[in-house]
Amino acid sequence: MLQFDERADRVVPPTGFTARLTLFSSFAMAFLAVFALALSLAAGRVADRWGNELAQSSTLRISAPAGEVATQTEAALRVLRTTPGVVDARALTLEEQRELLTPWFGADLPIEDLPLPQLIDITETDEGYDSAGLRLRLAAEAPAAVLDDHARWRRPLIDAAGRLRLLGWASILLIAAASAAMVTLAANAALAANAQVIAVLRLVGAKDTYIASAFVRRFALRALTGAAMGTLIGIVALVLVPSGRENGGFLTDLSIQGIGWLWVVMIPPLSGLVAFLATRYAAGRVLEDLA
Repeated sequence: MLQFDERADRVVPPTGFTARLTLFSSFAMAFLAVFALALSLAAGRVADRWGNELAQSSTLRISAPAGEVATQTEAALRVLRTTPGVVDARALTLEEQRELLTPWFGADLPIEDLPLPQLIDITETDEGYDSAGLRLRLAAEAPAAVLDDHARWRRPLIDAAGRLRLLGWASILLIAAASAAMVTLAANAALAANAQVIAVLRLVGAKDTYIASAFVRRFALRALTGAAMGTLIGIVALVLVPSGRENGGFLTDLSIQGIGWLWVVMIPPLSGLVAFLATRYAAGRVLEDLA
């Protein structure tokens, strides 16, 4: 067990390379951890949003000769409006279809001259509808209608967002490991530089636990201070990122919301804990070698 004494850490040089290395590495890693955490949380929100939105909407496409489009559209609408699980079914106007195509082909697209299929937007209940049964009814009454329940679009998008969320958490773990490595190197350097001081302390009766506590306390406080500064600057940088929530993109929605702030607040103390464990390990190894 380590016995902490506020006066004990005077044996550790308050300035120098190890101090700057510990402060800078803790600052940089905390700054990166804020963005990794924001990426992970944003990806999680996007996955939930995409899943909810696409799960409650479907599209019906009617590709038929020009003279049959109106008839098949009416037949398809009758089927949809009597299907359990369908809240609303509405045929898109030519102008609405133009708006859907404009981002891809530009505003000057001569949509009136193109043989575009008629699209019907379907809004579902939370429970949804029986897609297999609906397809059978449509095949009998509107054979030119093709149902797209967005399943093939929804799953890849949700999987991609889920992988980004895992990538964010994996990045945080790597940041913690890198922080531990840097603090361990700095602690080793500080202990080696103070080998003579450690020898004198042993001669006057100081125990290894007392000597180790001096280094552990100093490096833990340095890491805590650097991480607090890095976290604060990271939050400021996040606030300055332009918001694009209306577009549903995670790269323009890097923000912390709700319980996510609890994780942000935990970054400095967790950095201090990592430094505590890393320095304690380094101190034990070096003091054993110097014995």
